Amino acid sequence: MGLLGFFKDYILGFLDYETPKVMVVRNRNLGVIYRGVQFLVITYFIWYVFIKEKAYQDFESGLESSVTTRMRGTAVQGGLVHDPEEYAHPSEGLEVMSTTVRRDVTHDQIQATCAEHFSVPNANCSQDSDCSEGELDFDGHGRRTGRCVPYYDQSFRTCEIQAWCPVEEYAAVREPPLLEAFNFTIVIKNTIRFPVFNVSRGNVKVFPKKRQLSQYLARCHYHAVTEPYCPVFRLGYIAHQAGQDWAELCQTGGVIGVFINWQCDFDLNTSKCKPTYSFRLLDTRKDLPTAGYYYRFAKYYNRDGVESRTLIKAYGVRLDIIVHGYAGKFGLIPTIINSVTALGSVGVCSILCDWILLTFIDKDEIYSNKMFDDSSKDPVQPNSTAFTIVSYGSNHSDLSEGVAL
Repeated sequence: MGLLGFFKDYILGFLDYETPKVMVVRNRNLGVIYRGVQFLVITYFIWYVFIKEKAYQDFESGLESSVTTRMRGTAVQGGLVHDPEEYAHPSEGLEVMSTTVRRDVTHDQIQATCAEHFSVPNANCSQDSDCSEGELDFDGHGRRTGRCVPYYDQSFRTCEIQAWCPVEEYAAVREPPLLEAFNFTIVIKNTIRFPVFNVSRGNVKVFPKKRQLSQYLARCHYHAVTEPYCPVFRLGYIAHQAGQDWAELCQTGGVIGVFINWQCDFDLNTSKCKPTYSFRLLDTRKDLPTAGYYYRFAKYYNRDGVESRTLIKAYGVRLDIIVHGYAGKFGLIPTIINSVTALGSVGVCSILCDWILLTFIDKDEIYSNKMFDDSSKDPVQPNSTAFTIVSYGSNHSDLSEGVAL
């Protein structure tokens, strides 16, 4: 019976309905805590949640973006004039564009046999048996013939290889850096669209005639305050904003991220939706021998019936254009959800003050006896109907009299 009675009382107690009881406690310290916590909660929701974070809005961060780039500028080096077709890659302009600022050129390479470079592992030798015929070394330049031959300057011997000869490390000619590229300009055109709100924006100032736009882009340079809709940037300006020294970049090359950020509030006029730009070096500068950015390409030609090439190792400043952003607009559902959350959070103040009251103030359990009533202990007076009415007494208690606080 004991176990059965326990489960019976538990089930009946689980089905009881509890109703809050209003009790006035005239305690100044507790009142100050209660109003102070209420003020903090309300201030948090009004200032941070609704004003700063704009929790009343629907947000979209999956914007659609298109980027085109175009490099402009000319420079003179060694008596030759260099234009964008020579130093800008790719020429059609994409989200990634690099500008060649220095070159190592190996002239007149042909398919032949020659000495391997001494820096290649196991390339140094003293006799033919030190070189394995047909061996391909992935750190080397070609296939070994099995012969040990004098190096180019005849000072020592290395294994002979079949490759494009002479090898780059020996024959490459280092050209001076193209410091004038500091004043080259790049035009970055970005068009975005927020599909949820069906709003499109661009980072170029709109003109009624195309000729006016061309004239504007020919003379303007980007400035965050005076020219926010001019997408023309000097390479020197980009390097400076990324915190890099231009002379060092010209020696090693580098990868710089151009970040276009759109933060739009469509509750305002859409013309207020403007892009902001930031620049940051993306490659590491801690290990200088491997730092920077470079790539190789070759120019092929035929000389006296023999296929030849000029190998170019180009060091460049590569720009990666990265677009991100979000937009917000008033939404009924997030407004209702966050408003209900704010009202519910105010109720935490009562829970906190009840805990302080019962834990630190109610030493004689005067408040707890008044706060919690059990109707099952009150006398039941049946009437003529099938219902039983339980009298609770007043549900509003004022403990300001007769209780020492």
